[in-house]
Amino acid sequence: MSIQNIANSARSASIRLSGTESDIKNQALQSIYKALQGNKEKIITANKIDLERAENENLSKPLLKRLKFDEDKISTVCNGIESLIKLPEPVGKTLYSKELDKELELYKVTCPIGVIGVIFESRPDALVQISTLCLKSGNAVLLKGGKEALETNKVLAEIISKSSEKVGIPQGWLNLLETRDDVRKMLDLNEYIDLIIPRGSNQFVKYIISNTSIPVLGHAAGICHVYVDADADIEMAMKIVVDSKCQYVAVCNALETLLVHKDIASKFLPNLKSELDRRNVEIRGCERTQKIINCNPATEDDWGTEYLDYILSIRIVDDLDKAIEHINTYGSGHTDSIVTRNRTTAAKFMDLVDSADVFLNCSTRFSDGYRYGLGAEVGISTNKIHTRGPVGMEGLLIYKWKLVGNGQIVNDYSRPDGRKFTHKLLNKEFSL
Repeated sequence: MSIQNIANSARSASIRLSGTESDIKNQALQSIYKALQGNKEKIITANKIDLERAENENLSKPLLKRLKFDEDKISTVCNGIESLIKLPEPVGKTLYSKELDKELELYKVTCPIGVIGVIFESRPDALVQISTLCLKSGNAVLLKGGKEALETNKVLAEIISKSSEKVGIPQGWLNLLETRDDVRKMLDLNEYIDLIIPRGSNQFVKYIISNTSIPVLGHAAGICHVYVDADADIEMAMKIVVDSKCQYVAVCNALETLLVHKDIASKFLPNLKSELDRRNVEIRGCERTQKIINCNPATEDDWGTEYLDYILSIRIVDDLDKAIEHINTYGSGHTDSIVTRNRTTAAKFMDLVDSADVFLNCSTRFSDGYRYGLGAEVGISTNKIHTRGPVGMEGLLIYKWKLVGNGQIVNDYSRPDGRKFTHKLLNKEFSL
């Protein structure tokens, strides 16, 4: 089937899915959960094929870790599905209601976006998260994963589509694309596709934006910072920095640049280096950092690099303003955290740092749809329109205005002696 026919089928499915009852969608999610649990061996066997091929092609260890989809990963995505089932129905929720006049009532009501094309990296768990979020929010989806995970993604897409369709979800709501040429063709299908969400490198996202007229939602890079303030609790800062950098290095919310206030640097950095050395983290420091600890010199390029590896750049700054300036200059608008006991300092940092996620006294790794309680995520958005930060169900919804009248016409309100609008706010759910 051609990409155009696939997209056309998804468009038809999306219209039917937008009106599917909540109970049916939750039954489908439960069916997917059971099917994933019941097909563990099949999934893991496919994943081993992908892993073996990736190892032969010398894929880096962090990327191999992302590619691995074992029993623990299956359990994790199934937990995400359970959380998704428990969330309230997102479609048809009244956001706003107003009486324009007697028996003329206006409602702002949530609805699905329609057909979403998602291009994601070599993480099979992302396919499960994305597809189930789209199902719950009433959207059809075209998925293109990394070529490294092709066999795993094929099995997962088949399991999810078949197990959901057998309980009443429209056929064609989920489709798996397999080649770069498929992606190129998809970018031309603005007649069928409503939104594209790319997950990948800065260069890749820019390519997508430059080669389609379809709206694009995503983030180009995850250059995340932790700023250790002069008033930081050193033990707390140590735990937060190590977790942000080392808990899982090959993800977009991992720490890439550490900023340290000059007044605390000599106390903090030597102990931090010991902790990072134990975890084989390469440190690249500014000149002031190099005077305190033995490390490689940082270049200008380091401040704008997303390593996705056991590498950390460190810069000592004079004050909070310099930290904010650095983040807003070199950051990607993803996630940035401050460690301090000074609430005034924290408030200024959180107000002025121009990022989708700004944290106080916690790891950057919390920037995640599942951890936010959004029922996993489709991706992280650094856009400043529609949605920002982890894109969960709410980010996959828009709204429509529903006006309910009883024969009113505009001409009745246009005459000098005509009817007048009341414009009275209502606390009322839409219903007919």
